[in-house]
Amino acid sequence: MTKARTRWPRQRDAEAPTTSGETVAADRVDVVDLETCLSACAAHSTKLVASLDRRRIALAEALRTLLATHAATVPATSGTSPLPLLRRPAKTSSGSALLLGDALMDPLLAVGDKALDCGYEDEMKLALMVADTVLTQRKRSRAGWRLRARVLEAMGAESAAAAAYERHLELTEEDGFGVASKVAGLREGARLQAELVRRLAAGCPEAREFADRSVTDSWAQGLELHARGARDEARPLLIGTLLGQIAADAPVREIQQTLTHYLGLLREEAGVAGGGSAPTAGRATAGPAGSAGIADPAELDELTALTTLFAEQRRVRMRGPVDDPTFGGVRWLTLGEFRNRIAGKSICLIANSKRVGNSSLGAEIDDYDLVVRFNSYRIDPAATGRRTDIHATIHKHGFNWDQHVDTRLIFGGISGDWKYSLRNRLVPGAQTYLGDESLRWPVRDIGRLSREVWPSIPTSGFNMLWLLDFLDVSPRLDLIGFDFYESGAYRLPAAMRLPITSVHEYTSEKAWVMERAQSVTDTRICLR
Repeated sequence: MTKARTRWPRQRDAEAPTTSGETVAADRVDVVDLETCLSACAAHSTKLVASLDRRRIALAEALRTLLATHAATVPATSGTSPLPLLRRPAKTSSGSALLLGDALMDPLLAVGDKALDCGYEDEMKLALMVADTVLTQRKRSRAGWRLRARVLEAMGAESAAAAAYERHLELTEEDGFGVASKVAGLREGARLQAELVRRLAAGCPEAREFADRSVTDSWAQGLELHARGARDEARPLLIGTLLGQIAADAPVREIQQTLTHYLGLLREEAGVAGGGSAPTAGRATAGPAGSAGIADPAELDELTALTTLFAEQRRVRMRGPVDDPTFGGVRWLTLGEFRNRIAGKSICLIANSKRVGNSSLGAEIDDYDLVVRFNSYRIDPAATGRRTDIHATIHKHGFNWDQHVDTRLIFGGISGDWKYSLRNRLVPGAQTYLGDESLRWPVRDIGRLSREVWPSIPTSGFNMLWLLDFLDVSPRLDLIGFDFYESGAYRLPAAMRLPITSVHEYTSEKAWVMERAQSVTDTRICLR
């Protein structure tokens, strides 16, 4: 038989684990003062010098920004010399401790995000420290609770992660990041996993005798017996390993690895495709332990049920429960089909700017054939108009995805991430038409504007505007309130705390627009 690659389950304590085997309390935030966190950030920055990992390079840049911001703000706020960041500061009284001001908040959260993106043990611990630092001083920080939840989820501490996600939901009115669906998926995934393990244990009562043993030893012994063909002897040890992991509250990913490997062995025994060996048709029903054969129909039915449970718990963890897998019968739009739907119609694009929010343009906006809005747009009928025909948004958050529109175009630079967001965030029935992958990233994929030609990441507004200009089938194409955030943002309240990101080069986008403008007023730029 083909021997599967061995994975050794780890022995764990009974609390929610970190990647290093330490424990994380599920019901409390560890108190971390800002000085300690900044010292850890400075020390970690020195470890990233000359790193070739793009994720660590991005983290290094975020750390430099944070430390530079701290150095610039400390003298102005405290009148003292900057914190000696490369050594652990002495304990200070609460009255002399550094406060987490607004200037440091976004750079500190950016460090947490970039550290989490790295996915390595040291960076995961740094991200958790950042989250706890934020929540030590700002117990009602939505961003802090969400960061902590994401880190705990990545560490495999799902119960603690769900609790942190729920705390985030308690503090926000707009669930723009799909947190409610995430919590539901974690809870349902845990329930299905428990049912799967229960069925395995019920079919092998003697496995409980091995639940208290070292999971590493039980797993190694079980695999050895299975490789020799002593499958009846191996099964209690292998299932006992799983029960031991559950009892120790091991990280979910480790339990998933054990389940994946064990179900693969069962499928291999049954001669089922995908079990590690090719299916063998026509073999006799299995005889004594060690003899090859196909399981009887009852065993195959049970294996099918177990596999279905496993697949479903993996699926809901990724995207949350989905009542309607067809998402309301949404119809996909190709580039050509989108062109045909907008041909001959007047179009206005509405900026999420204060210039629009403070205006009285609502009636004029609603007079266009098609109204395009972006990302976390906010509706005030007198100022912004009532209608939204096309919602153009980045895939990374879910603001307004529940608002019904005729057409939704979701932009994203990486195909896999874009598809993942659609599976997890799309709301059934909230759109009639949805742009397919031909409309995923217009500036780069259709326009072929490489990073050498257009170095910055194009905004949702620019992707949409470039696409409409490229198709050139609209007799009237107007931009309302596009001042490129000179007047400030006008968005949903939950999105107002999101920074106006620096990865976009608004100056270049403005220059592109003005080169093509036919007329310009304080509120309107006409391109046709």
